[in-house]
Amino acid sequence: MATNRFQLVGSLLRTPELLKYKRAIEKRDDITYPFYDDFPGYQATETAAIKQVVKDQLDHGISVITDGEYSKSMWHLDFIWGLQGVERYIADHGYTFEDHDGSDYETRKDIGVRITAPLSGKGHHFIDIFKELKALAPNQTIKTTVWGAAHAYTELSIFDHLYGDNQVYQTAADLRDGLINAYKEFLTEYKAAGGEIIQFDDCLWELFASDNQQSFFKGDDNKVAGLADEFITINNAVADYGHQLGLKVWTHNCRGNYASRHAAGGSYTTIAKKFLGEQHYDRFFLEWDDERAGDLAALKVLQNRPEVEVVLGLLSSKRAELDDEDRVRRLLNRAATILDKNRLYLSHQCGFASCDEGNELTIDQQWAKIDQGERLAEEFWQS
Repeated sequence: MATNRFQLVGSLLRTPELLKYKRAIEKRDDITYPFYDDFPGYQATETAAIKQVVKDQLDHGISVITDGEYSKSMWHLDFIWGLQGVERYIADHGYTFEDHDGSDYETRKDIGVRITAPLSGKGHHFIDIFKELKALAPNQTIKTTVWGAAHAYTELSIFDHLYGDNQVYQTAADLRDGLINAYKEFLTEYKAAGGEIIQFDDCLWELFASDNQQSFFKGDDNKVAGLADEFITINNAVADYGHQLGLKVWTHNCRGNYASRHAAGGSYTTIAKKFLGEQHYDRFFLEWDDERAGDLAALKVLQNRPEVEVVLGLLSSKRAELDDEDRVRRLLNRAATILDKNRLYLSHQCGFASCDEGNELTIDQQWAKIDQGERLAEEFWQS
């Protein structure tokens, strides 16, 4: 039995046929997004895989459909690669995640970005993918997942410092405004194409958590608070514009998800007032698959925002085995004492394949875990 109270965050494990092309993309920077012209057979393989994964979602009773993020190589950078004015390259290093034994784990390295012209979100490839999905599932609810604007700004400005002398944008403020405008242009065309739901994915909230020992946003508390305020202001500028267009605007917060590894700790308790209380999203997908997220009491911040929904990521997309059902039931019951049960949903903490490599489980195990989530949701919301 299926219920719309179970939700997928977005990504699903890619097929071996599709991974062959995705892995080839990772090793070359002499190619241009969306890379179809660079690899004979790639577009046809991707299109066929998307068609099948849409059917799989429908067969399993999923109520909000994505392309499984099969059209992406990485959950975030594909959106930036698709903006006008962006050039992609292979960097000297990847992102650093925490390995299973606590040591550093380096991701793929094709994460370099150059800004070569004023940014624009017009004519983005994601619109083509959305139209393809609409044609495959014409009577279904469809969402598109996009890199959160503030996270993108933070990476481009603070981490990569893509502004200044001899660059397209002279100041951080110029870069911020140019990026926000590009997001607005994309949303305008997305809405015009029939878009109804946009989900902004974001991995940086925990960097502002005082109990996150892995954060590099430490030191001057006033400076950190100022960065958090700017972060929220950027996200709200984009979310508010989406609302003006008539879109439902959702967000997913993640602590990093790469080959079953994570990138950050930090509880929601220390950041809830700002990141849950002040961001203008209609629905929050949150992670509570392990103890790093802290107590569910953080949800109390949303008690005075009855219009906001919460998707509880109590299940794990990182592990192959099925989840502890007693734990899930206990936490669902606990959450329902804080927020009205009808404002809550259940999901895995993240997608199953935020990047091509995917988490350490099989496609069959993935669907078994999804079926378990649907059954638990059916049981809880019909009780």
